[in-house]
Amino acid sequence: MSVFSPRPEMPAPSTARGIVRAVLLTLPMLLLIAMMMTQGELPKDSLTRAVTAITYALLGAVFFLMVYKKETYKYRAALFTIVAVCFSIAFIANLVEMRGSMAVSRADMLAGETPFCHLVIPMVIIPAAFTRTIIFPGSLLEGFANIASMLILWLGASLALGRGWCSWVCFFGGFDEGFSRLRKKALIKKIAPVWTYLPWAVLLTLALISALTLSPFYCEWLCPFKAVTEFEQITSFKILLQTIIFASLFILLVVILPLLTRRRTQCGLFCPFAAFQSLANKINIFDLRIDTEKCKNCRLCVKDCPTFSLDENSVGRGKTLMSCTKCGKCVDICPQRAVTYHIKGTPVAVGSDTARILFLYPAFIFMSAIGGSMIVSALTRIFKLIATGSMIG
Repeated sequence: MSVFSPRPEMPAPSTARGIVRAVLLTLPMLLLIAMMMTQGELPKDSLTRAVTAITYALLGAVFFLMVYKKETYKYRAALFTIVAVCFSIAFIANLVEMRGSMAVSRADMLAGETPFCHLVIPMVIIPAAFTRTIIFPGSLLEGFANIASMLILWLGASLALGRGWCSWVCFFGGFDEGFSRLRKKALIKKIAPVWTYLPWAVLLTLALISALTLSPFYCEWLCPFKAVTEFEQITSFKILLQTIIFASLFILLVVILPLLTRRRTQCGLFCPFAAFQSLANKINIFDLRIDTEKCKNCRLCVKDCPTFSLDENSVGRGKTLMSCTKCGKCVDICPQRAVTYHIKGTPVAVGSDTARILFLYPAFIFMSAIGGSMIVSALTRIFKLIATGSMIG
């Protein structure tokens, strides 16, 4: 069994009708992806054209398989992991090309040359509301990943996907997703439910500290992903300590615990942005529902949910918890087909595949818009390394 395959395997359609249906549903997505990737103009150099074609084929194939096989999770998880790795390769190479290293200096921060990160959004809201100050050393309107463009992207994705952001858009999420899929069996099989409240405690604490200090405390002290993106240039013991904390949290939360639990522990048990993003599920039209008449209470979905978004009480109520990221694993592994994507306000299990397809379109558009460019950039860097011995230049 592939490390990205859920269990048990679900039967897939094999008829010509199923293939034709999948092709017809994939064609609009192929057109949208082509428009996003080329913006109406093909790349001029042959290398960029080649990697764009490879990326386009990959994205199209993944969406086709999701539709044809009627499985979401394993294809999404594989692509999500690829996007995270490609993001890190492209981001680090870009930093080294611009600055000469992954380290960001005080001068870079004062100049607003730090790309805005969505993880800091919950920490900037209170200071922005009361002091009209953005407590992040980035540019409001200019440069790569400026504050305005990232906020617009986040708002759009939040309305369309809710906390689906964390399984379809977040370019960090693929790291703990990938490590959680490397083992076939979990060594730590049960985690006390009380730990699922930790992200909310972290969120509240960091929001208050950031408001009081007018500084992005999470970014300065607790972000695990500094280890694979950028960090402050080490010029003091304080910065050295911060760097050690970043690396330690990455190793523990993103590598070791996902390997041991087969769960996304960083996303489900620590990330303050993930807790904050859960609120978006209240305004999003999509959710996942459980047909309690079909459910045999096997609890497979509870045991295997990557983000701890199901418990026995929620299954009994026929719905996921507010923290659901709409990754689709519970839908794919349910032996009774009792779990389905659902449009709020409609009967459960009525038109469930239609609801899944309607969710897949915006989810995959956002994933392709963010991930497609990262894959192209990373592949370009990798081919340059093969051809010239360097990713830079």
